[in-house]
Amino acid sequence: MTTLLYKAAGEIRGDDILPLNDLRVHYPDLYERHFAKYADRPQRVSAPVYPLDCTWADVVFLSPVHPAPIFEALHESGRIGPAVIKYWTLDAELLDPARTCILLKRHDPEQRPQPPEDFIPYSADAAAALSTPSEKALHRLRNLNATEPLYPWADIPHILHRGPIPKRLFRTSTGTPVVS
Repeated sequence: MTTLLYKAAGEIRGDDILPLNDLRVHYPDLYERHFAKYADRPQRVSAPVYPLDCTWADVVFLSPVHPAPIFEALHESGRIGPAVIKYWTLDAELLDPARTCILLKRHDPEQRPQPPEDFIPYSADAAAALSTPSEKALHRLRNLNATEPLYPWADIPHILHRGPIPKRLFRTSTGTPVVS
């Protein structure tokens, strides 16, 4: 059975999905838009990704968890309305394990850097084993209060790939190839 990884759909220019540092060089306007997500924690983009010998801004982020249960839990909290989630999928077997790792992302209200032991080797089987969101993650999202920041992907494993990923490898939620 194919293990899918998920990426939020968005504006892509060129032939590749690019990490933040590559966006800065090739598409500064897209870089500014994506960097704005880190306005409250700009130091995050320079956090190390230990197994890949790079930083947060050098990787493309994917999730082994389908986004629907995450956004359903946020909706249950009352923090967002019903969400129409636009996402793309990627066959987990297509990523090179030498350029990819898994981050066992943990919610930390103090936003401390994650230690090296939270990064584990990547394989499609490991991604498949992490494809169900934890009850802890869903509970946190269902119970967000009005003042807590919305970090939907906290407590959700991250798949981190160093460098660009060809757009041609992705499919829309309906299974058609992603095109610009």
